[in-house]
Amino acid sequence: MARVLLFGRLADRAGWRDRLIEAGDLSALRAALAAEDADLAEALAGPGVQVAVDKVLVRGETALAAGAEVAFLPPMSGG
Repeated sequence: MARVLLFGRLADRAGWRDRLIEAGDLSALRAALAAEDADLAEALAGPGVQVAVDKVLVRGETALAAGAEVAFLPPMSGG
């Protein structure tokens, strides 16, 4: 079971910020999220969205240990 955290506009779009989801790797986690909310899945795959597993930025496929924390970080903007 992974703890999924959404931040910024991703959380606003989903309507939640923190959820537990059963998944053994990042691909399975994305599939589980897509099964619930295709629009959210599309937003999570969008340009500039970064993924951190246990507070380490990752790219591509990543195995998830039991109790892993997966954070989806929207692109930052500033002025």
